[in-house]
Amino acid sequence: MEPTDLFMSAIINAFEGNKRLAEKAVAQVSDEKLRIAVDENTNSIAVIMKHVAGNLLSRWTDFLSTDGEKSWRNRDDEFVDSFKSRAELLEYWEQGWACLFAALQNLTASDIEKTVVIRGEPHTVPLAIERSLGHTCYHIGQIVQVARIQSGENWNTLTIPKGESEQFNKKNWGEVGKSHS
Repeated sequence: MEPTDLFMSAIINAFEGNKRLAEKAVAQVSDEKLRIAVDENTNSIAVIMKHVAGNLLSRWTDFLSTDGEKSWRNRDDEFVDSFKSRAELLEYWEQGWACLFAALQNLTASDIEKTVVIRGEPHTVPLAIERSLGHTCYHIGQIVQVARIQSGENWNTLTIPKGESEQFNKKNWGEVGKSHS
C-alpha cells in the first residue's frame, strides 16, 4: 500500500471511529436531555452536534477549490438549538459526515500535495485534514462526556469499563502489559 493510501485509510478510520463513539453515546440519551446543557457555560449535545455538522459541511464542501469557511455558513447559528426532533438533528449530523467522507474518499495522491485555504490561511492538505480531525475529536469528547453525565446510572461504557483494564488485557492478550523488573 502506498504511503498516501495508508494515511488516508488511517484518517478515515479515525473519523469513523469517533463518529461511532458519538453516536453510541447519543443513543443513550433521551430526546429531552439531548437539548439540555449541563450548566450555563456549556452547550447541549444537540448544539455540539449541530456545530460539528456545520463545520464539516463548510470545511469539506469543495474542499480543494474554495475557502473552508464558506460565505453561506452561519457559525453563530450553530450554537442555537433549532431542531424540532432528534431525527432532524441526526439528519443534519449525517449530512456533515457524508460531506466529509465523500471529500476524503475522492482525494487522490496528487491532491495530498496541494494547498487549501481555511479562513484565508493556507494549509497543506494533510494539515487541513488533521485540523478537521482534531476539531471534530475535541467535540466528540464533549458529546461523550455530556452524554455520560445526562445518562447517569444508566450509562453503558463505550470502551473498557473503569477498573477492568487488567481483565480486558488478560482476556485479549494473556499476560502482555505486565511490568518486567
